[in-house]
Amino acid sequence: APKGRLKMLQVHCMREILDAGGMAMITKETELPMVLERLNGQPDIIVTDSQVFNKCVSIAPSNVRMTTFSILMARFKGDFGELAEGTQAIGSLKAGDKVLIAEACTHHPIGDDIGRVQIPRLLAEYVSGPLDIEVTAGRDFPDDLSRYKLIIHCGACVFNRKEMLWRIEQAEAAHVPITNYGMAITYLQGDFDRAMEPLFVLSKQNPENIKIAV
Repeated sequence: APKGRLKMLQVHCMREILDAGGMAMITKETELPMVLERLNGQPDIIVTDSQVFNKCVSIAPSNVRMTTFSILMARFKGDFGELAEGTQAIGSLKAGDKVLIAEACTHHPIGDDIGRVQIPRLLAEYVSGPLDIEVTAGRDFPDDLSRYKLIIHCGACVFNRKEMLWRIEQAEAAHVPITNYGMAITYLQGDFDRAMEPLFVLSKQNPENIKIAV
């Protein structure tokens, strides 16, 4: 997380947990083994930053549900089914394909930026070659989306749901698959099924008394 503050996605998630009568324990990925050891029982779900999901998967027991903040935001802010379906288009990408990475906020990128560095690197490793990556930020969103093979959007924490749904509708109209950061990263790292499973299961359960490690 940015030094001195939490990401808005994390704040959203913690607020929802409290409103649902749940309990949230917050830690960095480096302290996750100690947290799991000290809990009287296993957490009902672990929610992580997309960038450390694979690391947390290697630490947490295989029967503990896990997902990412960005995937939760896909359900909260967008069309979850459309974004999940769009993720599958990653499997057909080839080196040289044009991919749009769209960010809702206008933060100043630093170091190993997730949209400008990490995701392009993961994509290049996946297709065994560089892709033609274009990055937009804030209100800047191309009018012509037809030239892209895939759109990878951020969690849209600074957008309202209507704004994110509009972008998804534009992608649909141009017949271009669209996904988001969390879904794309877990797919590229081979953890997609595990990261998606909780959103189909927990929606059927009573949220009261759920312990969540964030």
